[in-house]
Amino acid sequence: MEYLKKIEDLEPLYGPASEGARRKGSDHLTPLYSRWISESKFCVMATVGKEGTDVSPRGDDGPVVRIHDPKTLMMPDWRGNNRLDSLRNIVEDGRISLMFMHSGVRDVVRVNGLARLTTDTTLCQSFAHNGHSPKCVIEITVAEVYIHCPKSVIRSKLWNSDAPIDVPTIGDILKEVTKNDIGGSAYDADLSQRALTTLWS
Repeated sequence: MEYLKKIEDLEPLYGPASEGARRKGSDHLTPLYSRWISESKFCVMATVGKEGTDVSPRGDDGPVVRIHDPKTLMMPDWRGNNRLDSLRNIVEDGRISLMFMHSGVRDVVRVNGLARLTTDTTLCQSFAHNGHSPKCVIEITVAEVYIHCPKSVIRSKLWNSDAPIDVPTIGDILKEVTKNDIGGSAYDADLSQRALTTLWS
């Protein structure tokens, strides 16, 4: 099997980018990009560090990020599984990409930039929810923001709720990879309840 090794070999396989694709980007949050992002409750966050890359889903019951100014986003780091993969990467490298989504909307908005972590007490407390505050806040400096066409979402029928879904659960997968040490249906049942009571702490 042959592999492409040079940009000069890649580009001829595809036609030139459309004028809209070339010009849709901005180095700051315009009013409409701000509106799109400020209404998003969910994004996917990609980071890179010494151990490689990581991608993590991020969600909130309101805006997933707060717009501080046209060049700055603030994201509270709510409780996860304490592996800290994304946060370790941010400390080590800082490069970050975000993909913002809205349920039922085919377009997505992407942001590339640099991130750093702060434990500033006042800032963390400003995100307080049900008496809980995040341990830290991810500050993201926007280098590029652009909207992405809907073709991949259309192809995948992502928001088609009529399609039946039958995939393994977390308990199933844990049981497999730990050779029955952890997981199973009891784990899934406990996780469902535990997730509801530990969303913010």
